[in-house]
Amino acid sequence: MSVAEALIAFSIAAGLLTLTPGLDTALVLRTAAADGARRAGFAALGVCLGVVAWGVAVAFGLGSLLLASQTAFEILKWAGAAYLVWLGLQMILKPRDRFEPANGAPAAGLSACACLRRGFLNNLLNPKAGVFYVSFLPQFLPVGVDPGRFMVLLAVLHALMGAAWFAVLIGATRPLTGALKRQGVVRWLDRATGGLFLAFGARLALERP
Repeated sequence: MSVAEALIAFSIAAGLLTLTPGLDTALVLRTAAADGARRAGFAALGVCLGVVAWGVAVAFGLGSLLLASQTAFEILKWAGAAYLVWLGLQMILKPRDRFEPANGAPAAGLSACACLRRGFLNNLLNPKAGVFYVSFLPQFLPVGVDPGRFMVLLAVLHALMGAAWFAVLIGATRPLTGALKRQGVVRWLDRATGGLFLAFGARLALERP
């Protein structure tokens, strides 16, 4: 896989993942509804900083290991592929009926800095985000690149996608919230994302050394 191919593949996968609603989407939508666009923007910025923090932690935690050991690299890639296949099957076989952004306590009354901190911690303290990044980022490493630096680049790219999507969410809170509550929309997003994860797992399984 070349650098260009890796960036294109990652952009497609991360883009679809960004559109799939989760805890971070719920937080931004709740903040926009309760406290307005400005504070929701700070919450979104906090989430994006959390994404970069996870990317840096994974990149430099794994980067030195992957550079030092080809065996460790192969083990991690196969373990990550297995996790992505499992996650993909779960999303295809058990898609959510709908997304409820109103779940949980609203962020009413919080300052801009508090919203930023809340968004950052909402992402950073989610262990699933760390597990996912450990599994996800190594799948897009081209031959011959520095693993640590390239994974940081991918994390920053993912954060920029998230920032763009959150801007759309904040600008159209009411119509998008209504769309995400529709059963067909969320089920389609879950299944499409799950199918993409399965495809990456299959690609790795069929790839020759």
